[in-house]
Amino acid sequence: MPNSVNSLEIARQVIDIEISALHDMSSRLGADFHAAVQLILSTKGRVVVVGMGKSGLIGKKITATFASTGTPSFFVHPAEAFHGDLGMIKPTDTVLMISNSGESEELVRLIPFLQYQENRIIAMTGRLNSTLAVNAHAVLDISVKQEACTNNLAPTSSTTATLVMGDALAVALSTLKDFKPEDFARFHPGGSLGRRLLTKVRDVMHKQNLPTCQPDTTFRDLIHSISAGRLGLVLVMDGNEELAGIITDGDVRRAFEMHEDPTTLSAQHIMTKQPKVIGQNESFAFAEEYMRTKKLSSLIVLDAHDNVVGVLQIYDIG
Repeated sequence: MPNSVNSLEIARQVIDIEISALHDMSSRLGADFHAAVQLILSTKGRVVVVGMGKSGLIGKKITATFASTGTPSFFVHPAEAFHGDLGMIKPTDTVLMISNSGESEELVRLIPFLQYQENRIIAMTGRLNSTLAVNAHAVLDISVKQEACTNNLAPTSSTTATLVMGDALAVALSTLKDFKPEDFARFHPGGSLGRRLLTKVRDVMHKQNLPTCQPDTTFRDLIHSISAGRLGLVLVMDGNEELAGIITDGDVRRAFEMHEDPTTLSAQHIMTKQPKVIGQNESFAFAEEYMRTKKLSSLIVLDAHDNVVGVLQIYDIG
C-alpha cells in the first residue's frame, strides 16, 4: 500500500508540473503564434514537419493532426533528408522545424537548403536565441521551467508542450478555414465519425413493406398491422396516400389504459397527428442526435416531395 500511495503522489506531481508548463506557455502566446498561422494560411504548398528523436515522434502526430483537419502536411526525417528526401520539399512549402534546444545538428544542417529554396520556416523551440529560432520567420516558444521527470532529464513537460502547441496551431488553422465535421469525415471514411457523417438516412432506413393503415381502420386490424410490420408502429395514410399520423405500440397500450373498450376505436382516434419526420438525405449523425435529443424511438422518412419512403428507428442507430 505505501508504494501505491507513493506512486499516486508521483503521478499527481507529474500532471501538476505539466499542467503548470501549459499554463505558462499559454500566457506567452502572442504575435509569433499569429504570424505562424498566417504563414501557413498563405502557403501555396504543404506544411513540412521536421524533428529528431522525441521531437520527431511528436512531429509525426502533429503532421497527422494537420492532415486530418484540413492542412495538407507530411513529415520528413532530418537524418534521411540528405539521402534523397530533400526532393520532397518544394519551394512553395512552409517548414515547421521542431527542436527543444534549437541546436539539433540534423535540423541546423537543413537551414541553408531551406533558405536557398526560400522556404518559410516556423521554429518550435524552447530556446529563443538558438540557431533555429534566429533563422525562422516565426518562433513558437515551447520552453518549460522543468521536466516532469524526477531527474529533470527525460523529455516530459517539453514534449507535452510541443504536442499541445501543435494542437493549438492545427485547431486555429482548421477554425479559420471553416473546417466542418463533414470535411473531417471525408478524411476519415473508415472511422466511426466518418461513417456517421457520410452515411445518409436513406442508407439505413426501413423501406420495404412498411406497415400502413387508413384513418378508419379498426382497432383490431391496426394491431394486426403493427404486429405484422415488426416495427412497433403503423403509418396512418389518408385517401390521397399522404401521411395523416402514426400509431405506435405505446399508443395502443395507452388506449387500453384510457378506454374501457378500446376495440370500439379506429386509427384516427388514437393516432399521433403531425409525427416527427426527417428527410432521407439527412446524415445519419444528424438523425442520431435528433432522435436522442427528442427521445424518439422512430422517425418517418420523407423524400423531397414529402412522400413517405421509410422509417428510421433508434435501434438502427445502436
